[in-house]
Amino acid sequence: MRASLERWDEKRLRLWLAAFFVALAIPTAVLVRQAYSQLKWEAFQRHRVMAEELVARIDRRLIELINAEEARSFADYAFLIAAGDPAAGFLQRSPLSAYPVASAIPGLLGYFQVNAQGVFSTPLLPQPGVQPAAYGVSQSELDKRLALGHRIREILSENRLVYTAGKDVGGAEPSLTYAAPPTKQAQMADEATAVGRDSGVRGALKTQSERELAPDSQPDPLSEPEPNRELAQSQVAAQTAFDRLNETRAQAETESKFPRALGRVEDLKLDSRYRAKSRDDAPAAAAPGDAALLDKRLKRTERGALPEQQLATAETSSALAAPAESRLRVSIFESEIDAFAFSLLDSGHFVLFRKVWRDGQRYIQGALLEPEAFLRGAVESAFRATALSQSSDLAVAYRGNVLAAVSGQSAREYLSSTEELQGALLHQARLSAPLSDLQLVFSINRLPAGPGGTVITWAAAILALVLCGGFYLMYRVGLKQVHLTRQQQDFVSAVSHELKTPLTSIRMYGEILREGWADDEKKKTYYAYIHDESERLSRLISNVLQLARMTRNDLKVDLKPVTVSRLMDGVRSKIASQIERAEFTLNMECDDDTGGQVLPIDADYFTQIVINLVDNAIKFSAKADNKAIDIQCRRLRGGVQFSVRDYGSGVAADQMKRIFTLFYRSENELTRETVGTGIGLALVHQLARTMNGKVDVVNRDPGAEFRVSFPAAFLATDNEG
Repeated sequence: MRASLERWDEKRLRLWLAAFFVALAIPTAVLVRQAYSQLKWEAFQRHRVMAEELVARIDRRLIELINAEEARSFADYAFLIAAGDPAAGFLQRSPLSAYPVASAIPGLLGYFQVNAQGVFSTPLLPQPGVQPAAYGVSQSELDKRLALGHRIREILSENRLVYTAGKDVGGAEPSLTYAAPPTKQAQMADEATAVGRDSGVRGALKTQSERELAPDSQPDPLSEPEPNRELAQSQVAAQTAFDRLNETRAQAETESKFPRALGRVEDLKLDSRYRAKSRDDAPAAAAPGDAALLDKRLKRTERGALPEQQLATAETSSALAAPAESRLRVSIFESEIDAFAFSLLDSGHFVLFRKVWRDGQRYIQGALLEPEAFLRGAVESAFRATALSQSSDLAVAYRGNVLAAVSGQSAREYLSSTEELQGALLHQARLSAPLSDLQLVFSINRLPAGPGGTVITWAAAILALVLCGGFYLMYRVGLKQVHLTRQQQDFVSAVSHELKTPLTSIRMYGEILREGWADDEKKKTYYAYIHDESERLSRLISNVLQLARMTRNDLKVDLKPVTVSRLMDGVRSKIASQIERAEFTLNMECDDDTGGQVLPIDADYFTQIVINLVDNAIKFSAKADNKAIDIQCRRLRGGVQFSVRDYGSGVAADQMKRIFTLFYRSENELTRETVGTGIGLALVHQLARTMNGKVDVVNRDPGAEFRVSFPAAFLATDNEG
């Protein structure tokens, strides 16, 4: 019953402390979480601003590069251009004819032009009738130019953007020379332009709707009769293919057109918890000065001049051998130039192109871009140069298809699928026209909370440690108090029993003696019993008084130098009768050398220690076969050790330290059969410590031996009395 009540008290203590801990821990955890979430949100906002600034910087740089390309004239897409006054007829190489191709746009493969008949040309190669060597082009360089021209034409032909004679109509694929020879239609158009120049009359430009229809649906009055309808259709298809590049495609068609896409933007599995708190994503905001850049992209009309294309004849060849003396005629014309458009070809190449109307005919001029080199130079390099790359990933998409995913923290620079993009969606923005089909998607995979987060983390850890440690200490203190309360209750019960039993015996034998019911022999026995019980009461009261002083920290000792022999003699007189009446044998041993040792000690407290140890030995060896108590003293290095041994059952190993605890009584059967209050050994331990000594217990075979050691003051040469 007592054990169950004690367990209930401990359980109730744990429940109350747990409830109190939860009541404090939950609000504290909520506050810490809110503070940390606020820091995370602020860090997210900082990274979002960084992403917006990066997008604006990338967008501004690309628009500047495209505007520089748009500033180029129509004539720049030819190998030779007229320099200075057109009437002077001085020709020089176009800035786009340089080899290797020089351009600030990353990944630019080369420039091209497609005329109204769908015929391809490039400023890398001279016009027919022009000797390359006359303009500083060696044969080896010419071979490299031809190879690059072949590659550009093949890419455009693969995407059906140019007309290739023989290939589109089922014939053998022709080889690329300098350029396609001029058709009769082109010669007539150039002659008409020259006549108009000489007469000072400029051909009026057609309206936009007429120009859109002219190359596709309206017959050209200067064109020769249609000898082959399939050829004419192929020429028209080459021009109209550019019109379809920027048309909106269905998602299924788009996915089939771009097999190298890593996935769709809408399929990205990114956490949107931060995005829900942010404003909706918008196209990249225009930075100061961007409005002026956008204004430059409007249509413009320009006046240009080009050398007339001629068939290579012996006369022209000899004339062209010395460019300074060239007599090539220069045609002056007006052209209307649209802004550049940007698209991704089915082959995976980017194309930057514009439409130009000249003499009522439409031309396509532009450049091919290698996608990997373009994205690496225009986007990835700028991304990796910022601190944003240390904690985020970047996906580049075209019309919703992810073309590349750049990792900021992964060991691989590029990710192989959109499933590898993890974290929270940071920012999503489109570039400005003509790159508006390109979309940049930033995902944050590691969101540092900054110095404030470190402070909160440490504060939370310290607070958690303080709370846990504090509640653990409270639990231990409360548990100790519960146990102490139980022990005090047991102590009160034991003391009541210890007082009641001798008092009852004393009262009974006192009444017998008072009434004269005992003879002389019995009287002597009764008197001795009354004396023993009174001694027992005295020891109990003395222990209780010492306990009261100990709990009030009021133990005062009077340390005086006393020899060991005197201490042993004093103890013998106090315990001899007690041991004899218990029918035990007392054995005391102390050699002369040890007996002369002087100890600074309180003799009364020492006597009380030995009496309690002897009393304990008698109680726990009452049923032993050898009823003897051995008290010995031996000299140690720097002190003296006293021992009290019995021949009982000994002390359990798990109780050797606990038996010196106040109110502790072992729970075995032997303890329940003996009397005691649980304060005797606790007083022995406390009194020994007060006198700078220590007490210990060891099991012997049989019995137990309690050892008390004290430091020596000095050695005496005689046994002082």
